[in-house]
Amino acid sequence: MKINLTAAGAFLALLLVTASASAAGTNQPAIIPQPQVMDLRPGVFMLASGTRIYTDFASRETGKILTDRLCPATGYPLQASTKFFGGAAILGGIFLTTKDAGTNLGPEGYELTVAPDSVVIRAPAQAGLFYGVQTLFQLLPPAIFSSSVVTDADWQIPCVHIQDWPRFQWRGFMLDVSRHFFNKSEVEIFLDGMALHKLNTFHWHLTDDHGWRIEIKKYPKLTEVGAWRPGGGFDFDPKTTTAYGPDGRYGGFYTQDDIHEVVKYATARHITIVPEIEMPGHSSAALSAYPQYGCTGGPFEPAMTAGIFNGIYDPAKEETFQFLADILTEVSQLFPGPYIHIGGDEVPKETWKNSADCQALMKREGLKNEEELQSWFVRRMEKIVDARGHRTIGWSEILQGGLPRHAAVMDWIGGAKEAAAAGHDVVMTPTAYCYFDFYQSANHASEPKAAAWGGPLTLEKMYAFEPMPTNVPPELQSHILGAQGNLWTEQIPNLKQAEYMTFPRACALAEVTWSAKDARDFSDFTRRLQIQFQRFDLLGINYRRVTPGYFATSPAK
Repeated sequence: MKINLTAAGAFLALLLVTASASAAGTNQPAIIPQPQVMDLRPGVFMLASGTRIYTDFASRETGKILTDRLCPATGYPLQASTKFFGGAAILGGIFLTTKDAGTNLGPEGYELTVAPDSVVIRAPAQAGLFYGVQTLFQLLPPAIFSSSVVTDADWQIPCVHIQDWPRFQWRGFMLDVSRHFFNKSEVEIFLDGMALHKLNTFHWHLTDDHGWRIEIKKYPKLTEVGAWRPGGGFDFDPKTTTAYGPDGRYGGFYTQDDIHEVVKYATARHITIVPEIEMPGHSSAALSAYPQYGCTGGPFEPAMTAGIFNGIYDPAKEETFQFLADILTEVSQLFPGPYIHIGGDEVPKETWKNSADCQALMKREGLKNEEELQSWFVRRMEKIVDARGHRTIGWSEILQGGLPRHAAVMDWIGGAKEAAAAGHDVVMTPTAYCYFDFYQSANHASEPKAAAWGGPLTLEKMYAFEPMPTNVPPELQSHILGAQGNLWTEQIPNLKQAEYMTFPRACALAEVTWSAKDARDFSDFTRRLQIQFQRFDLLGINYRRVTPGYFATSPAK
């Protein structure tokens, strides 16, 4: 990040740095993720009850997002009005516009200018304008995130000029709702947390061995049977989770109406949803409902523990592909984003080795081994996904036996360089840096009981993550789309625990994927994080409470 200070601005900055913690939260910029270029200037803009807010016609929805946040805490009767005129600043007002924005900012970039007499947010597209509004919120005192009127706040915005754009196009977060179910409202809470940090891709892990969570109208037993298991499992006290049906079984699912509402909610926050329908393995929940599409004929049950990978589809049955095609037809109609994730990880190939039908299929198709059989399966699924207007993405293992023509790879155990070299796009999500279910420190006794495993993935280590692999040559680096954090929920049975494991590591991920690599400063990040914690408190977001001194004595491992 480039910061320019005039002499007067430097004096102002010194005053801000030496102010009290409360004043620092009010005046000193504490923006996460850090903008690409920020010029701090003298003076402040005072938000008042008479402040006028204007948008151009295309930006009126973003203007409503702005007023919806400003009004509850200030108590001011602020409204956004549409005004038809040039893109100049409005004295005494806040103006949101896509007019005269620099095209070099890209589709998610923005320019924000705060002067003593005006605020202007300008962007080439609505996504950038939305992100400019998120930055404006973080320039205000943290109290702006209060849901009720704050009577003793000075609603000052420090004068700055910001030009900002993301380093990577894929800035993601994955939530596993198969192991432990999170309802629609809880999912929307995560979407709000993502929007605050300019994360733009929500990977929704909807199916696995442990539960099927999406209504498919053609196959109602997927949710009637596959969405439920006898108990919460994973050695949890039943009282720690609330996802029990009236008959005492554990689980739940989203109706297609629920999905429509979540997609609409995400779209309003410029978040693309990538649904994951696991195949060919991790399919016990689906096969508990329709065992005829499995290799062994069952019986299958949704798993209650980790490490249960017995569910696998039978590729030797043509009806298996019709079953999956029908499912993906409905899935593709629900999710307008470009990708459908088909899983592909941890396939129990021993089942295929022991299946006479699978071995006969391999002989007919000239496949040398089960890795090539998996590739054959994935290529068939890619054609189905392509025909429905989407692109296929899968975990590292879809590289085994050869990658389908158009598929993208989510690299959790390697393969980024190989995929990029073959012309495929890659999302980086290596376990050591991106698995939010890992312990957050080496001192497991300091963490909640049974809250995590593996790691540790400390905040420092997360902040040190570099999404661009060192072994990918410059001419292939455009294939590295970005990175995402994954929250697997074997150890996480409720929302507050999920939030605790996600934040503040998601704050670090946001900065890693948005901000310039050479601008990273962990000390300054932890300073800004203390202000972010104040915002979390007001928003009701649970997080791991840590202090700057803690990080100074606990190097990343």
